[in-house]
This record gives sequence, C-alpha cells and structure tokens, in this order.
Amino acid sequence: MTAPAIELRDVVYAIGGRQVLCGISMQIMPGEIVSVMGASGSGKTTILKLMTGLIRATSGEILIEEADITRMPEDELGHVRLKMGLVFQYAALFDSMTVYDNILFGVTQHRRGLKRNERDAIVTRRLAQVDLDGVERLYPDELSGGMQKRVGLARALAMEPSIVFYDEPTSGLDPITSRTIDELIVATRDATGVTSVIVSHDIGSVFRISDRVAMLHGGELVIFDTPDAVRRSTISAVREFVSTAELAPAGVGGH
Repeated sequence: MTAPAIELRDVVYAIGGRQVLCGISMQIMPGEIVSVMGASGSGKTTILKLMTGLIRATSGEILIEEADITRMPEDELGHVRLKMGLVFQYAALFDSMTVYDNILFGVTQHRRGLKRNERDAIVTRRLAQVDLDGVERLYPDELSGGMQKRVGLARALAMEPSIVFYDEPTSGLDPITSRTIDELIVATRDATGVTSVIVSHDIGSVFRISDRVAMLHGGELVIFDTPDAVRRSTISAVREFVSTAELAPAGVGGH
C-alpha cells in the first residue's frame, strides 16, 4: 500500500490562548492535487505553514513522506524541505536578480560547483516547462503578474521537489491568466508526478483542478472530498461557503 505524501494526525495549533486549528487529520497521496479552502481566518494559511515547517504544531503529528516534522530539529527539517517547492502568492522574486538568477537561487545554495552549461540547462528546461522561453535575462519588473507567478513555479521546480505548495496561485490575476495558471499546475503534476497542495479562495480554480478539496471552518476540517462531493454536500457551512464564493467576483477573497 502506498504511503501518503503528507499526513496530518490530530494536529492542533494554538497561539495566544486561541486554537487556530482543532484536531486536523488528513492524508494526501503522492501525485494528488489537493486544495485547501475556507473563509478568511479559517486556518488555511496556518495549515500551509505547518506542512512546510515554517511553524510548529502545538500537538499532533505532521508526516512528510513518512518523516514526522512536528518536533524535528531544524537541521533535519532543512533536509526535508529540500523535497518541497513553495510558490508564493506574490511570486516573491528578487527584484535585483534576473529571471535566470531567480530560478537558480535555491539550486546554487544546495548544489555547489555546477558548471555554466548545467546551470543554463536547468533554467532552459524549467522555463520551457512553464511556457516562458527566452525571458531569462529579464528582471521581475519587466514581467506581467502572471509571468512572475510562472517564474516562481519554475524556481520551485528547479529544486526537483516531490511536493509543491501553492499559496493563492491565482490571486490578483484576470480570469484568462488564472485559467492558464490552473492548467500549468495540472500539467506540472502530470509531467513530474509532484504532489500539489494549494491554498486558495478561488473556488472556480479549486473545483477545476483539484482531485480532492479540504474545507476549513472555525479551525476544523469540515469536509475533505472530491469537488463533486463538496458541491453536493449538505453540511451547512460548506453549502453557505460554496454558494457565497461562487457569487463573488473573481479576485475577491483572503486568507
């Protein structure tokens, strides 16, 4: 039986005496595209930070490819993080670096002594993967928002991760560009087999690309199922969120 790529076991996160997440348990299988949605303040950004080890759970276990990162020493956690790619909401590119240097930033930190032709090959391959050939000498401010997000994905893929986390990948994009990013996320999974975890308020995108959808409400996991099952759910919190989100204009939402 295949082990989950990510497993949360009764995860609790509390800060300042307030429980942000209350006993979350879920399994994400290798190669799945799983989206996490919920209203502002529901805990979806927190769950992303916990999975990536940026913050530590108050109790429970978080397993990344069977390694429990919950109380793992920072040096060991650093090795686990090499399996992860993170695509930030606003791309988080370095403005003073070219696209070429942005893509190679993580690679050169962890793979010393790469020859120029090897570096060139990495950049060329990853830009081709995100349909951005020929922009390596440009700077971030010369790119559109959608192009910056694609460069952010190319940078994440350059580390050859087995898991990619996306933080609001379609935020601030027009509907056509949003759909392009959606298609790219699916194509990336299909081409590389990466496990993809997406935090998003864009319910159209969530239902379009996800194998399964997790919804948080008040710090609790109220449903974790296929998009069709979420749409048909009779759980009042799910029905209300879905109906409200589907009526909202594109680009409206939050953490």
